[in-house]
Amino acid sequence: MTPEALKALVRTVPDFPEPGIQFRDITTLIGHAEGLSASVEHLAAKACAGGAQKIAGMEARGFIFGAAVAAALGIGFVPIRKPGKLPIDTIGIDYALEYGTDRLEMDPQAVAAGERVVIVDDLIATGGTALAAAELIRMAGAVVEQALFVIDLPDLGGAEKLRGAKVAVEALMHFEGE
Repeated sequence: MTPEALKALVRTVPDFPEPGIQFRDITTLIGHAEGLSASVEHLAAKACAGGAQKIAGMEARGFIFGAAVAAALGIGFVPIRKPGKLPIDTIGIDYALEYGTDRLEMDPQAVAAGERVVIVDDLIATGGTALAAAELIRMAGAVVEQALFVIDLPDLGGAEKLRGAKVAVEALMHFEGE
């Protein structure tokens, strides 16, 4: 399936979570066997071309696509978790949200020094989570130069923030004006 055909599988839910927001729901895409498989194939080809040695994904939807891409490439997956989810000593980073802050954590031994890690997630909006993940992976000693997304909402500026942190960004589809 082409990225344009995949885009047609994404459901738009108006006024969620608040009036004026057009929520891009990937539930319909991941529930479509051919669409899910094609999405993973497209992302895996991009990660392979970028020299990925591991794939990292952020909780929770990044686990869906990231783990599938890692399996398709025969490489390891690094889960970037919400606080308190890992039963070991972790490294973490706090990052700003629109209202307040949040935190991401990971096992510092999940990557090796200099290892090339590609971030995979379902969507990039403002970029806060992806930028924090890149910083966290770098704190652990790995190299992050590429981030892949199923959906980019370019008007929210997240991809540009990542590019400013020297992370190349690619998405399978874009939804303007959101």
